Formats: sequence, C-alpha cells, structure tokens
Amino acid sequence: MGHLSYEESKKLVFRGLILLAVVTLIEVAISLFGKGHIVPGMENSMVVAIIAGLLIIILSLYKAYFIIYKFMHMEYEAKGLAMTVLLPTLLLVWAVIAFFQEGKEWGDSREVIKDRNNIEAQSPFIESSKRDIDTKIIESINEQDNSHGGGEAHEGDTHNHEGGDSHNHEGGNEEHNHEGG
Repeated sequence: MGHLSYEESKKLVFRGLILLAVVTLIEVAISLFGKGHIVPGMENSMVVAIIAGLLIIILSLYKAYFIIYKFMHMEYEAKGLAMTVLLPTLLLVWAVIAFFQEGKEWGDSREVIKDRNNIEAQSPFIESSKRDIDTKIIESINEQDNSHGGGEAHEGDTHNHEGGDSHNHEGGNEEHNHEGG
C-alpha cells in the first residue's frame, strides 16, 4: 500500500468497510431467516438452522480473513510472520469449540440434576424417609442432651451448673462443691 496515493488508499479502505458492512447485513438476514422472523415456520426446521449456522460461520471467517489480510497488512508480510499470527488463531477456534462442547455437557448434567430433584420432591416415599431421618436426628440429639445433663438425674450422673456448682447423684447422697461465685 506504500505506492498508493492518499486518495487511492482512502477509496480502498472505504471499499473494505462497505464489503464488511454488506457481509454483516447478509449474516443478519440469514440469522433472521433461520430464526423464522422473515419466513414464519422456519425456526422449526433443523436443516435450515444448520445451513444458516454454517453460512454465518463461513461469512464470519471470511470477515476475519479480510481484516487480517487487508487491514492488518498481512498480505505484505513474510509467510513465517503471517503463520505466527494465523496458527494461534486456529488454536483459539479449537478452544471455542472445546468450550462449547464442555458447556453443553455441563448443561446436560444440570438438567439431569434438576430432573432428579423434581422426582425426589414429588416422591412420598422419599418425603417419609426424610421425616424418619429428621426424627432419628432429633431423637439422638435428645438422647445426648439427656446423657449430658439436659434431662432427669440418674444415679452416678454428675451435672455442672453455672457458677461452678457440681452435683453428684449416687444413691440419693448429694455432694455439693461450690467453686467460685
């Protein structure tokens, strides 16, 4: 581009911008068509969706190529330098594809978990078993409280009270140790 005049370079840039704008408008039209906004009923066709998606990908890659080749002046660079820019871009494309696949797997797993949660919430057996588990937990807590001073006094039990009082119940004999206040 170094041998072009200012006016010629300006025309070349505007041609590139117009080309990119036209390609973008074509992509938008394809997307609207594929989603059924231009022709109702097309959103239900898997073939139309696949073709629309592929066309949009191809046009987007063309725009990326055009921007790199013309606006970033890669057409004038040595092949080795151009490859150092383009090959990492291919890795980026691979990463995007891999992330979409991983996201799909996470989404599918999330749906399975939601379905399982809905089934568990609707099952009377699971609800009754949850109540049984809750009852057993409460009973074990009460048993622990009773054995550690929360219930009746039994022979040989020692209870510690606030203020340092210690009571030992052995056969009706009570020992009182008052420590502190």
